[in-house]
Amino acid sequence: MTVNAELTAIIIDCAGPKALAEFYRNVTGWEITHSDDDSAYLGDGPIQLAFQRVDGYQGPGWPDAAKHAHLDFTVADVDLTAKELLALGATKPDFQPGEGQWTVLADPEGHLFCIAAA
Repeated sequence: MTVNAELTAIIIDCAGPKALAEFYRNVTGWEITHSDDDSAYLGDGPIQLAFQRVDGYQGPGWPDAAKHAHLDFTVADVDLTAKELLALGATKPDFQPGEGQWTVLADPEGHLFCIAAA
């Protein structure tokens, strides 16, 4: 059986939806289409990236045995982009798997994401 549901948004739990949406606006270039104290949405395409406030939210650790979801982005210049993202508030964990095929970063609330050469 196939349901054929259409994915419309990926929603990430966080403490500060507005601030995190602004960070990812800088990452993606997508516009913030909705923002209030409890949620913020990015993008007006078929899939949006959204952030939902959760009281007491704490980001995941890395490395961590617990399962996590993360975002992957391709970029023209990994080293330059990493420097720009660090200036925007991202952090770069010491543990970097993948033998240089990608760079693991964490957003200002600790959500992991990777950048790799396009």
